[in-house]
Amino acid sequence: MAAAAQVLRNGAQASLTGRIGTLGATQVRFVFGLPFAVLFLIAALALSGASLPSVTGESLGWAAAGALCQIAATALMLHVMNLRAFGVAYAWIKTEPVLVALLGVLVLQDRLAPLAWLAIGIVTVGVLVSSTKPGEAGALLREGRLIAMGLTGGVLFGLSAIAFRAAIEAVPEGGFVIRSLTILVASLTIQCLVLGAWLALRDRQAFIGSLREWRMSLGAGFLGAAASAGWFMAFSLTPAANVRTLALIEMPMAAILSRRVSGKRLARHEAVGMAVVLAGLALLLAAHA
Repeated sequence: MAAAAQVLRNGAQASLTGRIGTLGATQVRFVFGLPFAVLFLIAALALSGASLPSVTGESLGWAAAGALCQIAATALMLHVMNLRAFGVAYAWIKTEPVLVALLGVLVLQDRLAPLAWLAIGIVTVGVLVSSTKPGEAGALLREGRLIAMGLTGGVLFGLSAIAFRAAIEAVPEGGFVIRSLTILVASLTIQCLVLGAWLALRDRQAFIGSLREWRMSLGAGFLGAAASAGWFMAFSLTPAANVRTLALIEMPMAAILSRRVSGKRLARHEAVGMAVVLAGLALLLAAHA
């Protein structure tokens, strides 16, 4: 559900980019997502009859770390989008599942079954094949700058996933839905304050533009909040590596949507990569069946 919402959100953000610029479209997921996240939390509290859990300094610290890492990773990804060989750097960014698995072992002592490690490796190979054009394959191991930027982005995205999982686990009481939504609201609040202040001071045109396009921004904000709610609830149930690996189901989802909208067929390397990704995801589900 989270992957489907994210694919639709990306489509909405792509439409906004042409109107208000990349940074303006990016901050929509935070500024316009926060009110919906608050509504989700209020609805969950009302339906469950639970009270708002106390948030410890440890959980807030982890939430802040995850929020800042996610902003930094997004900014780096936006930067590499402007590079000639973006696909190479993006392929390395998408090695995130392997990086999350390693970070989860080091930071949270998460343990994965051998079959799950194999599934993560297969999925990562599929991502590298799908994201890299045949003529750029050699650059995967040759372009040191792109490798460094891509791996840095992947590490930052990985750290954000690990930090969000740690923040949820540090909330002392409440069911997994309430704890997840509480940390989601806290994280989005931090991101709104940081990114909103940055745009207000450095790029007011982008900030004002997102407010001007509020109707489309509301839709993107709702989809972003729905996707994040799904990711956070999944983080509360299983190691982050499992979540971020399964999240790559968004690749074939996005391909199907793109085909229906534009009629564009997948390139051969993209189709092969997608097939490998799906095989790895099937193996991951089998490992946890």
